[in-house]
Amino acid sequence: MPSGIRSTRRLRSWMVEQVSSGRYPGLMWDDQAKTMFRIPWKHAGKQDFRSEEDAAIFKAWAEFKGKLTDAGRSDPASWKTRLRCALNKSPEFCEVAERSQLDISEPFKVYRLVPISEQGLGNVKTGQMKEVSERRRRSRRRSHSEDSEEELSAKMIKEQVTAVQEINIEMEAVTEFNTQVLEVTEPTVTMKSDGLNEIQLNVTIETSPAASTVLHSFLVSVQYLGQEMLRREVQDKDIRISYMPVPPVPPPPSSQTTFHRIPLPDPPISMASEPAMQAISTLLPFMEKGVMLTSTGSGVYAKRCCQGRVFWRGPHTPSSTSLNKMERTVERVMVFSRKEFIEELQNYQTSGGPPPQTSITMCFGEELLNTDDPATKLITVNISFPWAEQQIKEVDTLRESVSIFQNLASQSPLGEVTLNLIQIP
Repeated sequence: MPSGIRSTRRLRSWMVEQVSSGRYPGLMWDDQAKTMFRIPWKHAGKQDFRSEEDAAIFKAWAEFKGKLTDAGRSDPASWKTRLRCALNKSPEFCEVAERSQLDISEPFKVYRLVPISEQGLGNVKTGQMKEVSERRRRSRRRSHSEDSEEELSAKMIKEQVTAVQEINIEMEAVTEFNTQVLEVTEPTVTMKSDGLNEIQLNVTIETSPAASTVLHSFLVSVQYLGQEMLRREVQDKDIRISYMPVPPVPPPPSSQTTFHRIPLPDPPISMASEPAMQAISTLLPFMEKGVMLTSTGSGVYAKRCCQGRVFWRGPHTPSSTSLNKMERTVERVMVFSRKEFIEELQNYQTSGGPPPQTSITMCFGEELLNTDDPATKLITVNISFPWAEQQIKEVDTLRESVSIFQNLASQSPLGEVTLNLIQIP
């Protein structure tokens, strides 16, 4: 079983311990019965925001989960998002909006500790435990002489595992996602009335950060009038898309660029006489210095270096306008935001709907509106991000697994899923 197993029970016990400790400013019980607690909720962008005090509890949770930012960089917004997601996804906590105060100088939210009887499957599990106890009493009254060695062997072969569905997906604000992790509680063995052994255990499925996912990669497709002329995948942080004359002009001796070059090819000889291809041949020399793209932890940035005009569109355009032009005077522009992608991915996993977009389109020499068909443009470049597509596939795998358990459980009056286990040598 993986070492990264986590349980929402740890969150409940951890949170109760922190509230009771009195170590964190603003974190306190909200009622005498200690069923509700206040948690400070000041926005990190406020001028009076004190990271060491206002973000202390969020940082503590990130540290407890082993998710502190590398090199000790302060990131209170991500810490807060992580704990907020954990609280909202856990069935053991419920926000009490009418007791929260968010418009005061020291804002706070109030959460209630939800009793187990109110946690979705609580009543079902209670009834099942009574049934288990009754089965145990009946099995004790049986005479051991009723079972021969052959019968016992047959029972072992037919042994079943009943997994009570308790699926809790904890979506965290992390950069990458991995496939689900299974957590299995201590099993309870019971003798059924038909002579078969029943093992009851709880299963938890959740997402976890990916440890070895490629974080920086590009898949570039160069198209002339909708026809693909070049396709190349690069696993690197930096690429430059530009026209390279034949023979290529060597860079100056002082240039030490590390950008992986994606060449804009000349039109095919068989199509060189066509008027459109002649227009492309006229445009290409203006793209000699090209466009540089850099992948960072916050997103993908582009910088126009060429004389030719460059327009682009994508899921994270900086404004609501339908036309986005790269200016040579601008240092660089974000064309794809990792933060927005992760938020879209979270929403896709929890609420469904269409998956996030994972590509941008650039057009050289012509304007590109949101309603334009790229196939009608002379030179377009489609740039997708394999690392983002991989995360969507992992979420799809997780959703499919959860859906299977949910569909199976919905067909059972008690919400049970029975698995037949076969031992493989």
